[in-house]
Amino acid sequence: MIFDFSRQGLSRADAFLERLFEVLPGLTSWTVLLGMLALSFAQPILAAVLIIAFDLYWLLRLFYMTLFLLLSSARLSLERGTDWMARIRALDRWAASQGAEPAIGDRCATVQQHFSGWIHRRQLVSLQRQAVDLPPSTGLRHLVMFTVASETPEVLEPGVVSLTQQSFPPKQMLIMFAVEERAGRERIAALRRLAERYRAQFLDFLVVVHPDGLPGEARVKGANATCAAREAAAYWRAHEVPFERVIVSCFDADTVVSPEYFSCLTYSFLMTPDRTQASFQPIPVYHNNIWEVPGFARVLDIGSSFFQLIEATNPEKLVTFSSHSMSFKALVDVDYWPVDLISEDSAIFWKAFLHYDGRYRVVPMYVTVSMDVAASGSWWQTVEDVYKQKRRWAWGVENFPIVMRAFLKARRIPFSAKLTHGFKLFESHVSWATSAFLVSLIGWFPAWFAGREFSSSVLYYSAPRIAGVIFRLASLALVTTIIVSLCLLPRPKRRAPYALFRRIGHAIEWLLIPFFAMGFSALPALDAQTRLMLGRYMEFWVAGKERDLRRRPLFGMRKPRMMESA
Repeated sequence: MIFDFSRQGLSRADAFLERLFEVLPGLTSWTVLLGMLALSFAQPILAAVLIIAFDLYWLLRLFYMTLFLLLSSARLSLERGTDWMARIRALDRWAASQGAEPAIGDRCATVQQHFSGWIHRRQLVSLQRQAVDLPPSTGLRHLVMFTVASETPEVLEPGVVSLTQQSFPPKQMLIMFAVEERAGRERIAALRRLAERYRAQFLDFLVVVHPDGLPGEARVKGANATCAAREAAAYWRAHEVPFERVIVSCFDADTVVSPEYFSCLTYSFLMTPDRTQASFQPIPVYHNNIWEVPGFARVLDIGSSFFQLIEATNPEKLVTFSSHSMSFKALVDVDYWPVDLISEDSAIFWKAFLHYDGRYRVVPMYVTVSMDVAASGSWWQTVEDVYKQKRRWAWGVENFPIVMRAFLKARRIPFSAKLTHGFKLFESHVSWATSAFLVSLIGWFPAWFAGREFSSSVLYYSAPRIAGVIFRLASLALVTTIIVSLCLLPRPKRRAPYALFRRIGHAIEWLLIPFFAMGFSALPALDAQTRLMLGRYMEFWVAGKERDLRRRPLFGMRKPRMMESA
């Protein structure tokens, strides 16, 4: 399907639909919140019944999410010791033998390796039945792009170092710094020196400067990445490398990958039958500076990682988020990232989904990429940075009106797929903006503002008991979440004083999650939806990323400690 994934240059009819769908999420969220508030005054009994019903729904959903969080974190732990390169070599031998008995490529010495090998065997059998062509891993190339707005070389270097430590051959990787021209000559020159220092360890290392103020472009990450990707396309053509043999990974400037990331990515690419029509989503974590930020920022970003772990269990509805990878052929086919939208990470999925008439999917990878928690010099500045970052994430709602317009025109995409994806996109944003307020604040209003009629009813005495049972059951999910959080977090520095007390303090921080969720999740989401509803479009904002060079990094330069726990 040919569709211009943009809100610019629309016909009168399309502009009307765009505004209609832009208003819908914010209007729904405000109607839910203000409607429940008004109902608490006017009809407290009805409001109490609705709140109890919502609390029950929320509890069931919480248990559902906790269950899949446990399953996904167990899978992440299961694959932690997998030798992905051994599997890749086994796949190469299998392809060379023209379909002989599949090999596993693992020695199943532990229970975890046994189950991982069992999953691998099932995927191999499926691959063999479909008679999928398996290209040799030596013929594949990786394009790794770091998008840079104004970050310093000190922020980028740990990520580059992590690429040199890959189990997959770094000589099959083309590294790019996609730098904004407005970063300044001195910053660009410093990045060129950094690239020159590491160039010999890779296939090549390029620095591409994105000119400022190009026609039709906004100041967004997607425009910068698209400029660099076009340069990469010229590079691959000049070196006669087919696009279908190239995998592109678009990373934020602070991204650090585990030593097994690119071997796991290569394995996932090889094992996917429709590999050129798929994106590959790792689990994003924010461990680079996790013990150096205020507790509220730590809990919120761990919660974001947990959400991605839960989403990974449902790949049919999974949408790309933050750092991810995809076939370079697909990227070229869809004409790269949008150059006028902020949420390029999810927008590229929707562009591909529409281009391939719904035959595009996201493959979850149980391997992590680590980034910085948004932080600045002072506590109050960190509060502002975290709020703005969450609002930028919530601005992904800008995709909803464009996707809905496209679905109305898409005749080849099955109606069930449009209904499923459209409803999930809408419901997830409305729930994001309203659930925390309903559970933690508005849910208590019917009892506070009730009159004598309500206080003499059976419901008045039953509601607190029902709410108490609900919240006691919810506390079980909270305890489970705290345990998983402590298991996945990197340990504080081994010789750091009071390391045990810091982990205990982190567990206590989770008790404040209702307040954190309202102030730094629901409120930014409501802010973003209101801006879209009013047509006050946001500009791209770069999160604060500061490094204290007097400290040793949380991840040692030789072995990122993030991977010791995740």
